[in-house]
Amino acid sequence: MIVVHHLNNSRSQRVLWMLEELGVPYEVKRYERDAKTMLAPPELMKVHPLGKSPVITDRGMVIAESGAIIEYLVETYGEGRFEPPAGSPERLRYRYWMHYAEGSLMPPLLMKLVFDKLETTKVPFFVKPIVKAIAERARSSFVMPNIERHLSFMEGELGKSEWFAGKEFSAADVQMSFPLEAAQARGGLDAKRPKLMAFLERIHARPAYKRAIDKGGEYTILK
Repeated sequence: MIVVHHLNNSRSQRVLWMLEELGVPYEVKRYERDAKTMLAPPELMKVHPLGKSPVITDRGMVIAESGAIIEYLVETYGEGRFEPPAGSPERLRYRYWMHYAEGSLMPPLLMKLVFDKLETTKVPFFVKPIVKAIAERARSSFVMPNIERHLSFMEGELGKSEWFAGKEFSAADVQMSFPLEAAQARGGLDAKRPKLMAFLERIHARPAYKRAIDKGGEYTILK
């Protein structure tokens, strides 16, 4: 049976969602972030040397990276579902969004998180104004303009079709869920981008998504 090594409030939530969409039996092994550092516990290093989640074990294999995991699950258990036909224009779009989610969209969102935390980190009082000024300058001059550019790009792309790869829901939509939820939580995604907000409403309404939330536990990125 597939075992999902699931870290709370992490990318592994979308792996649970993909498994629920596929209807494949699986087991969840839970790990909790350190309350102070928010890092994964060292126990995860026993599963994979990087000690990060998501990681799954299946058929004697250890598979890491959410995109690779989702592609593996769809190819192994999908029976033609959740991916467009090979050679179609939709398949090319599917591949693009599967890689875009982590390769292009997540880096500026992570940078914003880092600079937000830097601004609130305890430092000597005489250094704090400098740290705050650096963080604010980085956000305003580089990070937020970059995020805004990505949000506008995706809003335009969803004007072409209801789902990212085309007319049909696919695993690319699962892969895109985490960065878009992060963008809504801390990256400025709001009602000014109605198509992106409607996308989030659609995925959150899917029964498989709701079941995955129940299986994965509290998911505070949505708050």
